[in-house]
Amino acid sequence: MQAANVYIIVPAYNEEKVLRSTVLSLLETEHRVVVVDDGSATDLYNCINDLPVHYLKHPINLGQGAALQTGNSYALKQGADYLLHFDADGQHQIASVEALLSPILRNECDVTLGSRFLAGNTTIPTTRKFVLHSARYLHYFFTGILLTDAHNGLRAMNRMAAEKIQLHENRMAHASEFLFLLKKNRLRFKEVPVTIDYTAYSKQKGQSSFNSIRIFFDLLLHKLFE
Repeated sequence: MQAANVYIIVPAYNEEKVLRSTVLSLLETEHRVVVVDDGSATDLYNCINDLPVHYLKHPINLGQGAALQTGNSYALKQGADYLLHFDADGQHQIASVEALLSPILRNECDVTLGSRFLAGNTTIPTTRKFVLHSARYLHYFFTGILLTDAHNGLRAMNRMAAEKIQLHENRMAHASEFLFLLKKNRLRFKEVPVTIDYTAYSKQKGQSSFNSIRIFFDLLLHKLFE
């Protein structure tokens, strides 16, 4: 299903090995692509400077949450009707784009969240699967929202939702903040089955168990001082 005025936000940090192939696949959707270079030490611009994309760059590395908010703000200023978040590391599949957009276009919800477990993804490493299942219940404790998946970078939203979801957590805790804001603003949401490709590269670049523990304490501090 084709949607008018969709902006796909791609946060990128030192992804010169895979960024071009990721962007090329996204351009096949005929949606607008916004690459947010989060202060990379490598030259990402030269990887994609001949492609019809919007390129933004942070002067220093701020974190994925900050990169997504930069992309969101830019897309809204450009008049975006729909926004979608897509990782640069090659683990997300292009088929997920329309799968995430379709329920929103049918006005079934304001936000869609990708779920690896609804898709029966059997390639998830065992340790990561345990961390993800544990994170589901942490999210439920802090937000009251029990999902089948946690910390999945694939999500889409309509303009109204994007205007209400203003991220202030610069780094990976933004995924939990997103759920806080989802509930606070009473936005309609739906989980959508997606498949994640766990390549050797994406595993190396992915979130460690240590980061998941750090996110827990970010959540705790947020709850204590909200």
